[in-house]
Amino acid sequence: MKRFLLFIIIIFSLIISWPFIEKQINGSGLASIFSKASHDVSTFLKSDEMQDAVRLINSIVIGMVEQIENSIDKENPESSHSIEIDKPTLTLPEDNTFSIHNIEIGETKDVVEQKLGDPKRVSLNEYGSKWHAYHEEYHNFVKVIYNQNNQVIGLYTNQDIISSTEGIEWGTSKQSVREHLGSPLDTIQKGFVYYQIDKDADYDIFQLDDSFITIFYDKHMNNTVTSIQIIHEDLENAKEGFYTEANVQLREGLEHQMFDLTNAVRRNHGLPILTWDEHVKETARKHSLDMADNSYFDHTNLEGKSPFDRLKEDDLFFTAAGENLAYGQFSSIFAHEGLMNSLGHRKNILQSDFEYLGVGVAFNSENHPYYTQNFYAK
Repeated sequence: MKRFLLFIIIIFSLIISWPFIEKQINGSGLASIFSKASHDVSTFLKSDEMQDAVRLINSIVIGMVEQIENSIDKENPESSHSIEIDKPTLTLPEDNTFSIHNIEIGETKDVVEQKLGDPKRVSLNEYGSKWHAYHEEYHNFVKVIYNQNNQVIGLYTNQDIISSTEGIEWGTSKQSVREHLGSPLDTIQKGFVYYQIDKDADYDIFQLDDSFITIFYDKHMNNTVTSIQIIHEDLENAKEGFYTEANVQLREGLEHQMFDLTNAVRRNHGLPILTWDEHVKETARKHSLDMADNSYFDHTNLEGKSPFDRLKEDDLFFTAAGENLAYGQFSSIFAHEGLMNSLGHRKNILQSDFEYLGVGVAFNSENHPYYTQNFYAK
C-alpha cells in the first residue's frame, strides 16, 4: 500500500511539474537530446490512459480526505451534530406535581449531583441567586437553583425530560394542561403591587406545591409544552419587583444563560451547537447599551447602521449573519421563549449554517434588560 501511494505521489508530481521541467530543458544544450522524450511525455499526459489515471488519483485523494475527516469526527464527537445521548428513564415525582430529569423541588444538591454530575456553568440570575446548568453537550439540559441549605428551590428545562403526576409532559397541549391544572394565574403580587399577566402570552403560570410553575408553549408546534420553570414561593416572594437591580454579574449571567438556552433548543432540533464568541459579544453588548441609553429598540441604530454594518465596523468577517433583539422580559428564560415564538427570531436560533453566537445585555435606568444576539458563520 505504501509503495502504491508513493507511485501515485510521483506520478502526480510529474503531472504538476512537467511544464517547468520542459522549460528548463529547452533553455539548455540538452534540448535535442530530450526532444523525443518531451514529445513522448506530452503524448502520454494527453492520452486517455493518463486522463483515467488522473481521475483515479483524484478519487483516491478525495477518499483519503473523507476517511481522515470521518476519523476526526469519531475521535472528537463535538465536531459532529449527530451525537446522541440517551434520554433518562423518567419516574413520577414523589412529593410534587412535577419533576425535571427526576429532580424535584426540595431535593438536596448532593442528590442532584449524584444524578447529574458537576454543573457546566454557574451564573447569577434575576432572583439574586444562581442557576446551575447541567447537561451532556446540551442534551438532557437542566437548570437548578439552590437555597442556603443546598436544597432545590428552582428548576427549568426546555427538553423532553419533564414528568408529572398529572400526565403533563413535553408535547402536551395547552388545552390539556389547563384541563388538568385549572385556570392559570392572571396576576402575581409583589409587595403591595399586583402585576398583570398577559392573557395572550405563550405561557401559563400556576401556583401549586408551594411553587410558581410556569409552563411555556410553542405556538409553532401546535401550542404544546416545550419548557417549564418551577420557582419555590420563598424565592419568588423574596424578589421585590419584576426587574432586578442591574450589576455586572447579572449582565454576564443573563448573557450566558441565553447562550445555553439557545444551544439546548438547537439540540431539540438536531442542530449543531454554537460556539461562544467574545468578539461578537462585544458588538452585541454595545448595541444593547446604545438602545438602553437612548431609549429605542431597533436593528438599525440611530446612526443608520445595520447589524451587518456594525459587525464589519468591529472587524468581524462573515459569510452569513443574523441578529435577534429582545426587550421587556425580566429574565433570559422569558426572553428566549419569546424569541422562539417569533418566526423571524426563531429562524435565526435554528439556522443550521450559523457557527458562532455572542449575546450582549445592557440595562436602562429602570433596570429593564435589553438583549442582543449576534449569530454568524465564517
